Amino acid sequence: MEYFTEDFRHFFHELQTNNSKDWFDQNRKRYRKSIKEPFEKFLVDLIDQMRAFDPSLNILPKDCMLRINRDIRFSKDKTPYNTHYTTFVSATGKKDKSMPGLFLRFSADTIGIMGGCYMPNKDQLHNIRSAIASDPSEFRKIIGEPEFASKFGQIRGEEHKRIPKEFQAAAVSEPLLAKKQFYFMSEVPATIIPTKKLLPTILKFWHTARPLNNYLKKAMKYGI
Repeated sequence: MEYFTEDFRHFFHELQTNNSKDWFDQNRKRYRKSIKEPFEKFLVDLIDQMRAFDPSLNILPKDCMLRINRDIRFSKDKTPYNTHYTTFVSATGKKDKSMPGLFLRFSADTIGIMGGCYMPNKDQLHNIRSAIASDPSEFRKIIGEPEFASKFGQIRGEEHKRIPKEFQAAAVSEPLLAKKQFYFMSEVPATIIPTKKLLPTILKFWHTARPLNNYLKKAMKYGI
């Protein structure tokens, strides 16, 4: 099924050079027709197919869709709108971004596809590290799967210069324990947005991400 027209990409190309409230107000109906409404329909089908494998996804599109308006309160960049459209699909949706899930960023040129744990709190991070340190081979097996490696590559995230003492010995053989985030990402061309390839492509990436997302969900909750 095709959810979007070519105007999705055209809209964001134009927004890049016309990022103002005046321009957006003039194109608000177009935004609803070409961006927001078809994105909601896309999410209905995406969540429905994901829920067949993960019953915890008892959420609606509105629980996942992030606002196009930028939070400019503490930013030097005062342009009012994001030049991409984003959603975070997980059991908790956008209200809890520590939960591993599927983060999508649609722009005029690319679709960013991300998973993992981007914003763990102190206890969650400790539990993830405990799980990895107790059995590094299980973690390495998941991230070393050829399909995962080819789609997402390496684990990303900022690192602590000094990690807690209890993990320092394990970190010698598993340097990823220094991470304070455990996320991964990939990109596909935005040319698939107005095609029938969109939904199956996103689902393939999600299925590839599931083993590590499930590992992190369990680890951050229970640790070892």
